[in-house]
Amino acid sequence: MKNMNELDLNKKVYVAGHKGLVGSAFYRKLKALGATNIVTRTHAELNLCDQAATDAFFHEERPDYVIMAAAKVGGILANDMYSADFMRENLQIQMNTIDSAYRNGCRKLLFLGSSCVYPKLCPQPIKEEYLLTGALEPTNDGYAVAKISGLM
Repeated sequence: MKNMNELDLNKKVYVAGHKGLVGSAFYRKLKALGATNIVTRTHAELNLCDQAATDAFFHEERPDYVIMAAAKVGGILANDMYSADFMRENLQIQMNTIDSAYRNGCRKLLFLGSSCVYPKLCPQPIKEEYLLTGALEPTNDGYAVAKISGLM
């Protein structure tokens, strides 16, 4: 999915992370474009770290498209102090969502990364081909490694 114009706005679209900064922007854009079947769940309604719950959701809803903006996020201090937690939870969220989407017939999935997936000393402006060309910023390497795994 290279842009939002490729979406059939009558099909079911699941926006994972619709309450967050990026997910809410996608949600608003879909609404503005006239999407008629947007599915959302808050974290309290669906814990994407729970494989069984994620799979049950996808089996029931069967979205045609998934916009994957859900993630465990934090500031520099939290990312640095709880690196393993950020890596584990984001890997769980990503793998559960990607796997369930695939097994339940999702037509397209848009996975969102982050600028932190690029090397700490990345040339500017950042280009896609700079991915995996140098060391990551150590204060958020757990989050970044999880995001890189999802992208791959």
